Amino acid sequence: MTRRTLTTLLSTAATVSVIAGCSSGSAAAPASTTPASSSADAALPHSGAPKVEHPLPASALSGQPCQEALTSDELKQILGMAPAGKPDNIPGLGRDCKWHNSDSGAVVGVGYDVETHGGLSIIYQNTKPQAKVWRELPPIQGFPAVAYMTSGSDTGTPADLCLVSVGIANDLSFDASLGLSDAKRGKADPCQLTARVADMVVTNLRQKAGS
Repeated sequence: MTRRTLTTLLSTAATVSVIAGCSSGSAAAPASTTPASSSADAALPHSGAPKVEHPLPASALSGQPCQEALTSDELKQILGMAPAGKPDNIPGLGRDCKWHNSDSGAVVGVGYDVETHGGLSIIYQNTKPQAKVWRELPPIQGFPAVAYMTSGSDTGTPADLCLVSVGIANDLSFDASLGLSDAKRGKADPCQLTARVADMVVTNLRQKAGS
């Protein structure tokens, strides 16, 4: 089962309109409470996931994505406006936010995975085998990333929605999700556009971490 594809990020079936001019910019783990967690950290990465060579600290994902993941200007580039984000918390994963343009039906989501302590290894282990599209991306500002689509009646995922997961540490990652509007469907690559959103998020997380 995928992480957020069956939960909050995809609970809204709205399609996404992305502005064509969207621009692209070129760790300590959380404190452990059990000995098992340090053993798990030592086993990362696994399942073919790449190692994060220069991780960000866990504090980079300590906040609420509605306030920190994307700026107002970035939301305007993506959605054509800067709506208020709708926060959520996904049990077993972490904090999540969706921004929705009710006039166009556009929506974009960002979620922080701070609870599985598996980073991209969880995506490679659980999502890759069932992905309809699986694309390992060039590193986003030095951080490994993968784009995937899991559309189909068995997942309940819209056919035009792509997710990009970025590992900021071996045990920490975030997800960006977005789809295409009717006007752009078949004319633009949703995974390429989602990668641009992920790049914006990485910039903001690096600034928070002082990297």
